[in-house]
Amino acid sequence: MLNISVATVSRALRDTYDINPETRKKVLDLVSQLNYKPNVHASALASGNSKNIAVVIPFITNYYFSTVISGIQETAYENGFNLILLVTNDSAEREQNMVEDLAVTSLDGLLVSISSNSVMSDHFQSLIDEGVPVVFFDRVPKEIDSTKVLQDDFQGAFQATEHLIERGYKKIAHIAGNEHLVFTQNRLQGYIEALKKYSMPMREDWIIYSGFSQQCGEDDMEKLLAFTDRPDAVFAVNDRKAVGAIVAAKRNHLNVGKDIGIIGFTNDPMASIVDPSLSTIEEPAFDIGKQSCDLLIKHIRNKKMLPRQIILPGTLIVRDSTKR
Repeated sequence: MLNISVATVSRALRDTYDINPETRKKVLDLVSQLNYKPNVHASALASGNSKNIAVVIPFITNYYFSTVISGIQETAYENGFNLILLVTNDSAEREQNMVEDLAVTSLDGLLVSISSNSVMSDHFQSLIDEGVPVVFFDRVPKEIDSTKVLQDDFQGAFQATEHLIERGYKKIAHIAGNEHLVFTQNRLQGYIEALKKYSMPMREDWIIYSGFSQQCGEDDMEKLLAFTDRPDAVFAVNDRKAVGAIVAAKRNHLNVGKDIGIIGFTNDPMASIVDPSLSTIEEPAFDIGKQSCDLLIKHIRNKKMLPRQIILPGTLIVRDSTKR
């Protein structure tokens, strides 16, 4: 219709450097008039790029992961990539099955946050060995040499524990997550180092490992309150567990803040509306999503790019749950 070659139309649609601006405008005007849609599958076959990124996450209803996905989506959209979401429901078996069943030819790369009980990473290593770019975020495997984006779990936990100490709490417990996860271990170490710095007591029986739900937080707090020598403060691995701890403390007729201090980690919206409002460490979830996706796209475009690790700082948010 424009009396130009197929190759010229192709260059106009791809906006290559050697296309005449007037010719490109004519092509785009006619594309709009005809409502022409390029065949993305054919383009993927021709270019070797599918423009698809898979995102493997434990949960989608969780505030933290939904915020990370928003950051990922922002960067993916800006670069013309589509997202394929795979939700494992925090099951290592489901995670493995999903990854092993992936049609890697229809993907350019993967963004992954592993499930909390995932102790094997062979399924991810196999993809990397096949040349598929993989970037891990938040929940990352120790044993895989790949790009990783995390918040500073150690420093955030240190800040949270130090805040409790500075508020005058003397006997600080920690309700942790799954002990196999790297971020659980890093937050535990931050808690321990803060206690050491201020020569505060650390008791093994005041460190309780479990899941990440509010119910787990309630159950953990009940165990701590069953001791004859009770702690007077709790650092929780995340806000959901911290909220559970508040519920259990109030059920046991404790004044949260005065009788027992509680601090979390995330800055979930519930932290500001629970009574009393929850002190916490705010995680840079949106930035983690953006940077994870940006690094994956760089790996997709440059297969020789070396793995790197990015650690982003959190921010202490002080509310009523630690006010004596």
